[in-house]
Amino acid sequence: MITIKNKKPVEVLEGVVIRFVGDSGDGMQLTGTQFSDTSAMFGNDISTFPNYPAEIRAPQGSLYGVSGFQVHIGSMEVSTPGDDLDLLVAMNPAGLKTNLYAVKPGHTIIVDTNSFTKKNLEKAQYEANPLEDGSLDNYRVIEVSMTSLTKEALKDVAGLDNKSITRSKNMFALGMVYWMYHREKNHTIEFFNKKFKKKPLIIEANTKVLNAGYFFAETLELIPNSYTISPAKMEKGTYRIIMGNAATAWGLLAAAEKSGLELFLGSYPITPATDILHELVKHKHFGVKAFQAEDEIAGISSAIGASFAGDLAVTTTSGPGLALKGEALGLAMMIELPLVVVNVQRGGPSTGLPTKTEQSDLMQAMYGRNGESPVVVIAASTPANCFNYAFEAAKLALEHMTPVILLTDGYIANGSAPWKIISVKDMPEIKNNKVTEYSENWHPYTRHKDTLARDWAVPGTPGFEHRVGGLEKDSITGNVSYVPENHEKMTQLRAEKIKRVQNYIPNLETEFASEGDLLVVGWGGTYGSLHSAVKQFNGEGHKNVGFAHFNYINPLPKNTEEVLRKFKKIIVCELNSGQFINILKMNFNNLDIYQHNKVQGLPFSNGELIDQFKKLLK
Repeated sequence: MITIKNKKPVEVLEGVVIRFVGDSGDGMQLTGTQFSDTSAMFGNDISTFPNYPAEIRAPQGSLYGVSGFQVHIGSMEVSTPGDDLDLLVAMNPAGLKTNLYAVKPGHTIIVDTNSFTKKNLEKAQYEANPLEDGSLDNYRVIEVSMTSLTKEALKDVAGLDNKSITRSKNMFALGMVYWMYHREKNHTIEFFNKKFKKKPLIIEANTKVLNAGYFFAETLELIPNSYTISPAKMEKGTYRIIMGNAATAWGLLAAAEKSGLELFLGSYPITPATDILHELVKHKHFGVKAFQAEDEIAGISSAIGASFAGDLAVTTTSGPGLALKGEALGLAMMIELPLVVVNVQRGGPSTGLPTKTEQSDLMQAMYGRNGESPVVVIAASTPANCFNYAFEAAKLALEHMTPVILLTDGYIANGSAPWKIISVKDMPEIKNNKVTEYSENWHPYTRHKDTLARDWAVPGTPGFEHRVGGLEKDSITGNVSYVPENHEKMTQLRAEKIKRVQNYIPNLETEFASEGDLLVVGWGGTYGSLHSAVKQFNGEGHKNVGFAHFNYINPLPKNTEEVLRKFKKIIVCELNSGQFINILKMNFNNLDIYQHNKVQGLPFSNGELIDQFKKLLK
């Protein structure tokens, strides 16, 4: 155990927002992740926001090649990665220029002066060096020759090439921030030993540079004291930091365990959903069968085959992939087989902004198939509850014999937060509709009275031979039928089956107020931003402002209209041009409903939301 002994005074803070930025090869994601994990082990509440370019290695020093990682840690509830920065660590001029706007006046910027060369300043489109022209006078700027000091720390380490030495400078920055915020180094050193156990030189180099940055910060007169953030008061239990994509994978694993089925994933890699595939591949010992298909169509088609064969079947994708999966998804709906489709939304259209977040696939999920083809659509809202809604998606698919689309997005999929570990035995029961005992009265499309779900007859089971396919089915036998009245009947039955899911999902609840002047409405991954903004707004004296967040989109909760009509005005906030608001307008007439939208590949900030609330209440 490494004990921190500061010679300078320590100031206690409720929270801090830090952003690490640099080139995509500067290791900012690793740096931010290590700081986050260390703070989580200390007991802080945490929310993170990785932000990186689409190119694998964007041009060095370019404005669009900046990679960043923001973390908000606190002793109080933390629901967003934060708005304004208390500390910006900028490894190059481009990182400083693209992120300076977010730093609070009077707060701290750490820069690597070695990177502020004439060439790099030109790439960042600076006409003069911002470290010399007075443009940073409103901030506390700590200028550090980080690259030079890293080389000095490693001058006695034989066998390291210059590239490896220079790449270690991110650990110098991390060491400085560890000292500034009273963090211990042992977790990161243990990480080095585990990750690089076959590369002792790398372990030695990173450890030395981490220590060098730490002790350098302790000697700096520009840093008169360090800070600490007390552990947060959280519900008792065992926690770990989890990213949304990993949580989604684990929720699917838990559903397979609870339902007694093997999990099959048929998928094609696509940003930002690929990490779900990566995570599930690690768990073959749980009976996971992961198939990386040659394209999106093969991915979903293989999953449909696995579902027909009796597995809990999943396919993962993002918006462009969901477009390709549309026809096969209609087939799964027609056959009435359970299938989970995870869509991790990103900026579009087309390739769009593949590493940025957006909520613009909602209408695609609702209606992006030919014919009358309703499916269940639900949405996760935090990195941690991606676990819960992945489990819920599988439960609804299995119990109602239908495809379920689970919407997450790049913001929560790549973000991380504390997650309270739950035992599978404490999770809800999952029933499936598999039939094993043959009856002479059995027919493939005989439906369960309450859910209208049909039986799940696995091929090869004697007595349960039946036909499947994309042609319309007879409502009882499942044979191909072109009878007009039968087609209309089946269309209505499939729609009613989805509507009846309302009876198995929770009612909509509001936070802060159950009736009043204004109801803030959101869905999916905007929960943290909206919750934080409404909480702050109410804290400023606005007591009649409520917040309703939707995780169930199709069908909507049964009491949705009742909740909405208790407020004089409604504002729907979405990271798109206005899709969920149109769903509400289609379902409920004469509501005094407004919208606030953002399509920048970035989450909402508290300030912009509160400005909108104030305008409406005027």
